Amino acid sequence: MSVIKNIFSEIPDGDSTNEFLQEIFTHESLRIERIISTGQVSPDGFWYDQDEQEWVILLDGEASLEFEDLSRINLNKGDYLFIPAHQKHRVVYTSVMPPCCWLAAFFK
Repeated sequence: MSVIKNIFSEIPDGDSTNEFLQEIFTHESLRIERIISTGQVSPDGFWYDQDEQEWVILLDGEASLEFEDLSRINLNKGDYLFIPAHQKHRVVYTSVMPPCCWLAAFFK
């Protein structure tokens, strides 16, 4: 029997110093994560350089991503984008209120 869950349930409050990551679905070459950010950003000098393709949507909040060429993308509620494998990027801003609720799909 399937269990119904809600993507907006059990969102931690803004008191945490860490992002909340939850793997909500995995199957062969696909992984889907829910990520809750409350002001967290990538450390200085850190770049994500992933072996997987990533499709991400911001379900709530605001965020900014920076890419290796120093271009920046500002995301608002409902915005989504595709990040090819090995495209270096980092998170430079996430809103606290409302918290950022991301849904990220990783695949080969």
